[in-house]
Amino acid sequence: MQTTVTFDSDALVSKNREFYDGFWARTYLTRPERFNTWPLVSDLLPGARRRLEVGPGLRPRLPVEDTHFIDLSEEVTGRLRELRGLARVGEITELPYGNDYFDLVAAFDVIEHTEDDERVFAELTRCLKPGGRLIFSVPLHAAHWTEFDDYVGHARRYEPAALQAMLARHGLVAEKSAVFGMQSNNPWLLRHAVQGLVRHPAKAAFCYNWLFFPLGLMLQDRLKFTEGLMDLSGVHEVLVVCRRNLG
Repeated sequence: MQTTVTFDSDALVSKNREFYDGFWARTYLTRPERFNTWPLVSDLLPGARRRLEVGPGLRPRLPVEDTHFIDLSEEVTGRLRELRGLARVGEITELPYGNDYFDLVAAFDVIEHTEDDERVFAELTRCLKPGGRLIFSVPLHAAHWTEFDDYVGHARRYEPAALQAMLARHGLVAEKSAVFGMQSNNPWLLRHAVQGLVRHPAKAAFCYNWLFFPLGLMLQDRLKFTEGLMDLSGVHEVLVVCRRNLG
């Protein structure tokens, strides 16, 4: 069974907007080519003339120019527009695009922030062309819930069976998957990180953005993909590449 933390939906959106507006105001834009997702993305770009990334922050994984972006933060959308991104403020539960519009849709570390994930997958699938690709990542296993999940505005961690069922309900076929994520899974370290963020938010954000995050980029492993949806029993976070059914 999937365990979900119960929030008022509007309150959760407000919490996420407040947190990330402050966070992104203290940092810089990282180019998508610097992430280990770039080989995957670049392979899909020739067939993805119309593409969308939801909730990119200032760390987009799709190329900025001519990509559509939706984010809660005006700070983010303004910066992306300066680089010729087609960015607007909005929510993942109500995407302002027509049906069957995009060849490629991406949502990295976003879906778990939303209370109504059934509607999220419905919206992501609705605006994706039949045969188009959806790339997303989510954290796994309620047993791994930490103070960090609370602090950054997560609504859930997925149980593997619940994730599989969600994909099936929305006509999404997992083509391949990989272990994902840059944050530590050590509960002690995460607890102390949250304490630092609460007590000294500006200093903690500075240390993360200018020390720990660049170090994490340097230490990224190449993504190792498994066909279909991999065995998730010992995985903390997964990246999934799905295809929308043609039917």
